Order: sequence, then structure tokens, then C-alpha cells
Amino acid sequence: MRKIGYLLLLTGILLASCAPNNVKQDASLKKYFDENKVNGCFALLANGTNEFTIYNLERYRDSAFAPASTFKIVNALIGLQTGVITSADMVIKWDGITRPVEAWNHDLTMYDAFRASAVPYFQEVARRIGKDTMEAYLNRIRYGARSDSDRVMLTSPIDTFWLDNSLKITPDQQLGLIRNLYFEKVPGIYTSYQKTVKNAMLFENNTNYKLSYKTGWLSWSPQHPSQLAWITGWIEENGHPYFFVLNFETPDKNADIPAIRMKMLKDILHQLGFLEGKM
Repeated sequence: MRKIGYLLLLTGILLASCAPNNVKQDASLKKYFDENKVNGCFALLANGTNEFTIYNLERYRDSAFAPASTFKIVNALIGLQTGVITSADMVIKWDGITRPVEAWNHDLTMYDAFRASAVPYFQEVARRIGKDTMEAYLNRIRYGARSDSDRVMLTSPIDTFWLDNSLKITPDQQLGLIRNLYFEKVPGIYTSYQKTVKNAMLFENNTNYKLSYKTGWLSWSPQHPSQLAWITGWIEENGHPYFFVLNFETPDKNADIPAIRMKMLKDILHQLGFLEGKM
């Protein structure tokens, strides 16, 4: 059996290979999914002990989903590494198309586009990167690959593949990527560019904790008759990082995903002892 210390160097943590005593399945977290009428999973990895706290282990380990806007983490890293994005201050001009999210209807820097989760900005970044280069980096990072022999092949347009279910990633793989990013060990990406993306992910910084994350959301459509939500990142308390991923779905096309997603994350973290600077 391969050891967890080795596996954590890879993009995917592959919980199927880690020792059972490293994993605590916490059924008490189910209430947060039930009260919001969603089906999903949550995992938290304590870096200092390599211990996992998980709700719905099977979904976390074995089920793959479109990354949605969590892919902006990788899109930004590849854009920076290839020079398509020259800095966090690089502006892409608004194309003049009015979209439902007002924050997208402006000229945006990479930093602002990342924090507003501006799809058009990063679609343009992906087009400038191009299919062949994007595939090469996804395979170097092993983003979405399910085994050592898998190669990522992009079959959808370069500016939609992370939104249309043609590329999928497990929650376990998301957590592996996040841990690699925190320690600036994403393969093939310069440390300075990883720092740039980490800086864009820091949303809360106070005396009790630092909370860094990226969200993702696929809204309901006839082709995808459910809403899919992600939030993945890390919380630091007293200098110690803990990595998390929250993933859920709901058939309710009117559900307020942004509000539900953040409330669930904060409720779960609070139950686990976070947000008060005591960890």
C-alpha cells in the first residue's frame, strides 16, 4: 500500500490508498446537507497530522464532476506560466456584451476577474493559451486524470470544456491540487505564479484566521437538470493550514447557490472548531 506522504505530492490524494486510521467519516455533517436540501460531500485535511475528516467518502473519492469556475485556479496558473497572462494586473478589455453579473461588464485585471469569477475573462485566456498547450499543461499537472496512464484529451471547445462536463475532476483531486498550490508544488508552474494565484484566493484575513478559496457553480439547464456547487481552498489558524473541499448538487433551479455554499462552509468549519482562532 502506498503511503499518504507520497500520494500528497501528486495532484490527486487518492484516498483509496491511504490508511483507514487517517480517515474519520463524520456523519454529523449530514445535517448541513439535509437542511439545505442538497446532496454532496465535504472533506478537510489537517496538514500537520495528515488526518482527513470526511462526509460521504464514496462521493468524495469516486465521483467526478465538471470543475466549473474552480478551473480558474488552473487556467490562471497556465496563463501566467505561458505568458498569456503577464501579471495579476493584466487587463482584458470588456467585449461590450452585457451579461447578468454586473461585475463582468467592465475591463478587468486578472486579479479582479478571478475574484469576481468572471467567465468571459478566463474564456479569453483559454483561447489565447490554445488547445495543444492547455492539454500539455493539464497532463503535466494531471488535472482530471484518474490513473497514471490517463491522458487528458479536450473534446469540447477550448473556452467551454470546464463548464460542459467534458472534463471532470473528483473532490479528492481538487483537494490534492489545493494542497500542492498552498505549498507551491504544482508541477510545471513557477513558484512566483503560484503565489500570484494564492494571493487572489485570499478572501478573509483577520486575527482569528485566514480563509482562501475558489468557488464553482453550474446552474440548472435542460442539458444539466441540477445545480452543481464547489468551494475549495484552505483555512489557516495559528499558522497551521487545513485544506477543504465542499461539493454538492440540487435539482432546485431556484436555489441560491452562492448563499447556500458559503453558509454551509462556515457552518461546517465552525462545528469542526474553526473561525475562532483556537485551532
